[in-house]
Amino acid sequence: MDRKFFVGGNWKCNGTTEEVKKIVATLNAGDVPPSDVVEVVVSPAYVFLPLVKTLLRPDFHVAAQNSWVKKGGAYTGEISVEMLVDLEVPWVILGHSERRQLLNESNELVGDKVAYALSKGLKVIACVGETLEQRESGLTLEVVAAQTKAIAEKVSDWTNIVIAYEPVWAIGTGKVATPAQAQDVHSQLRDWLQVNTSPEIANTTRIIYGGSVNGANSKELAAQPDVDGFLVGGASLKPEFIDIINAATVKKNA
Repeated sequence: MDRKFFVGGNWKCNGTTEEVKKIVATLNAGDVPPSDVVEVVVSPAYVFLPLVKTLLRPDFHVAAQNSWVKKGGAYTGEISVEMLVDLEVPWVILGHSERRQLLNESNELVGDKVAYALSKGLKVIACVGETLEQRESGLTLEVVAAQTKAIAEKVSDWTNIVIAYEPVWAIGTGKVATPAQAQDVHSQLRDWLQVNTSPEIANTTRIIYGGSVNGANSKELAAQPDVDGFLVGGASLKPEFIDIINAATVKKNA
């Protein structure tokens, strides 16, 4: 199945106006494959979304890093899906492990957030992944399946969902799942989708890897048959993000 390679850059809680302008200038000058080969989405902090959207090259798109679970109102500090739609922000990242762990977002809340965002026309990068303790206890698939199940229970159309498998122990730690480890989880997750949603959804849904991806390891990871791209953290703030985007050529030439 031909799944277009997807590279997301999660800028997290980083940047000043000048730093963001420099990052965008680097992206705009980058030599990358055409948009029919790779889809590129970057996710600045909320306050920089309009600026980045205005300055960014037209073949790249922007994502918010989170959205509220229902229509806006008396929810101080939250950003509603409707606001993102109004700003013409096409993508949102939901269920990132930092929000699950630091803000105690449950599987059920993430599932509700995904369903609500999709219902208003946003596309979703839905994050799943296990902690080191869970991996060492042999619970990786159980954890990832439960996180995915909470989404599958609320959603029937997966056209606008990208699943990001991000092992928590590899995020920002410099530890990377080996290509074989990443492929193993992605393959099992695709098998889960085949049994619990449909073969078509399993074949067409992109499952991307996140967790200390960089220019040096991206090509080997991209060569794995069930790795459909990356969600990149720290390296997305650096020029090497262009190298990671270019890992898409590995798939094209496979």
